[in-house]
Amino acid sequence: MNKWFFALGGFFLFRGSLLGALLGFVVGAFVDNYRRIMSNAQAQAQREGRAFTPEDLFQYYQQQRSTANDVPTMLMALSASVMRADGKVLKSELNYVKAFLNQQFGAQFSVQHLQTLKRFLDSGDIPLQRICQDIRMRMQPEVRVQLLHYLYGIAKADGHVAQSESNVIQRIADMMGVSNVDFESVKNMFYRNVNSDYKVLGLDSNATDEEVKKAYRKMAIKFHPDKVAQMGEEYQKGAKEKFQKIQDAYEAIKKERGMK
Repeated sequence: MNKWFFALGGFFLFRGSLLGALLGFVVGAFVDNYRRIMSNAQAQAQREGRAFTPEDLFQYYQQQRSTANDVPTMLMALSASVMRADGKVLKSELNYVKAFLNQQFGAQFSVQHLQTLKRFLDSGDIPLQRICQDIRMRMQPEVRVQLLHYLYGIAKADGHVAQSESNVIQRIADMMGVSNVDFESVKNMFYRNVNSDYKVLGLDSNATDEEVKKAYRKMAIKFHPDKVAQMGEEYQKGAKEKFQKIQDAYEAIKKERGMK
């Protein structure tokens, strides 16, 4: 049913466009498919007289790997890993994730995401390495870096990034194949010290003015919001925030050094 509802919505949203209707149909079919697979996986676990486990979740994730349909499950696995890192799940963190889901997928579908998030939070072990390896194979580097930005947003939701949370995000970054320079750049947007502006640009504080300018140009091109234009609105919002922080770091260094 959802595919026809979304198709109709897409038709009117794109002012009578058949392409809009087709896009809506695809999104609706994804929603129907998501619910069907999750329901079947839960039913299978019940028939076998066992709890719904992280392995079931990963098998679901693998069932979707040929499409982009697994993005919600992947996000919930990574989110749960960060939320559990300091031994407590805070309301501020949950609110951050809920706000992201509402922006990214819409309020109707976020309920399904939250159910998946709860399963990961309640599970004894999250198959993080296998999921990150899958992400590494299928997602562009710019998108993987943007995922780190999202995860640090969860960690900073209570106003402070705990070392344990940063350690988990670094582990995720390593498993996803994100370079240390890119990781340090994102980290220092949330976890600051006296050299953070330089680290945002991937530099040491002893870099020359010309090296600072060159690094800024390189980062501005590499992490321009257009790089994740194919992703949802909330990804693009995060990309714009990251791009702004790169510009802010550059302006702070220029002011400190008196650069023109």
